[in-house]
Amino acid sequence: MFHWSLVAAFAANALVIDEESKLHLWIGYFVIALVAIRIVWGLIGTRYARFSSFRPSLSAAMEQISDIATGRRIHLGHTPLGALMIYNLIVTLLLIGLTGWLMTTDMFWGVEWLEELHEMFVTWAEISVVLHIAAVIYESRRTGVNLPRAMVTGAKTLPGAQA
Repeated sequence: MFHWSLVAAFAANALVIDEESKLHLWIGYFVIALVAIRIVWGLIGTRYARFSSFRPSLSAAMEQISDIATGRRIHLGHTPLGALMIYNLIVTLLLIGLTGWLMTTDMFWGVEWLEELHEMFVTWAEISVVLHIAAVIYESRRTGVNLPRAMVTGAKTLPGAQA
């Protein structure tokens, strides 16, 4: 529910909803609420949802790149590159929310550099989402694991494993 609710809300705000509308503001608050819930779930949730199960690591990410190049290893939980993307998106979405909220305050109302910063974070999030989708498709094909299904069900079915 979290993942696809976030996808729908972010896509609506970034691509469909008029950025000057109240709806844009409320959807932005909804996105931040989802991220806050995910942060809490990352601290107290199930084994593979906890941040402790996928700490960001540049060396582990480089090892995963080597695994991809040589066709080795399927990760049961989030991959090291996936972990970096998750942290990237959480921070980016929080920065989008912070800059968006600041633009509604008296102190920053109509401040152009803040609007540009907000748009820059949105663009970075969009680039990150495209990279995320490409990586999910590539890794699903490479490993034989249906990652989109795992994002819906919360469980990976590994090749050769009984359903």
